Amino acid sequence: MPRPIQGVLPIAHTPFLADDTIDFASLRKQIDWAFATGADGVCTGMVSELLRLTHDERLELTDQLPVITAGRGCVVMSVGAESVKQAVIYTRRAASAGCDAVMAVPPISGSVPDIELIHYYSGLADASPLPVIVQDASGYVGKSISLDVNIELLRRYGNEKILFKPEASPIGPLLSNFHKHTHGQARVFEGSGGILLIDSFRRGIAGTMPGMEYLDAIVPLWKALQRGDDATAYRLYFPVCALVALQLQAGLDGFLAIEKYILHRRGLFATDRRRRPNSWSLDRETQAEVDRLLALLEAEVQRIPKSS
Repeated sequence: MPRPIQGVLPIAHTPFLADDTIDFASLRKQIDWAFATGADGVCTGMVSELLRLTHDERLELTDQLPVITAGRGCVVMSVGAESVKQAVIYTRRAASAGCDAVMAVPPISGSVPDIELIHYYSGLADASPLPVIVQDASGYVGKSISLDVNIELLRRYGNEKILFKPEASPIGPLLSNFHKHTHGQARVFEGSGGILLIDSFRRGIAGTMPGMEYLDAIVPLWKALQRGDDATAYRLYFPVCALVALQLQAGLDGFLAIEKYILHRRGLFATDRRRRPNSWSLDRETQAEVDRLLALLEAEVQRIPKSS
């Protein structure tokens, strides 16, 4: 039976060895740490560097992630591609591998009209029994998906089959519009890295899909919000915001460079290698500021009672 898609669902990074091959030992360490930290599942997404993987590597990652997860939580596999045919191949592989849902960005090589986006996502919904998360990743790549497209997909398939991860700015009003225009039926996830998590939670999200690097803070932050403990939530939130602000300055490569640096620093990754080309890398001053802020965040995490 598919596991529920809800709660804290971090995006797994793809670790690489010095020869640029996928480091599956580090991938396993990352996933083990995520569940030990309290994640409800794991996903792949833009910061998994999927667009930099080969076709065969994407299929191998799809096969391996459910095996490594071993039933400890849900697995959401990102399947976005430039054509319906490609995305359907990834979707069907995710279903046969034992994933619990798929998530897809729209094609990014051109401006796709609404009717074609509906055809694209309908093709994925019809290709397997898995739920489909419609991801608007226009904060990183591509153009935003109109609310009309989302409403039509929800009308056709219902909220058990079609879920949403809107990332176009401004995210807060967008989340409120989802709830208003779908009469509260849309199941929506946020993916701001934590910087908009509290505002998004108050607007009724079903879960959050952060990066892995601050997961030991995001999990207790989420739990604090659920029990109405604003004091704990904000103590964790402020250093997370400061760290994410550093990542935001350089877009996707800003997130990747800092996230992989932290995962390597935590001992979860053998290297902090990213697939090239890269548009931005950590300089010495940014690295020092990340280290300072991470120490502040770790101090706040240590203050949280173990039962919280």
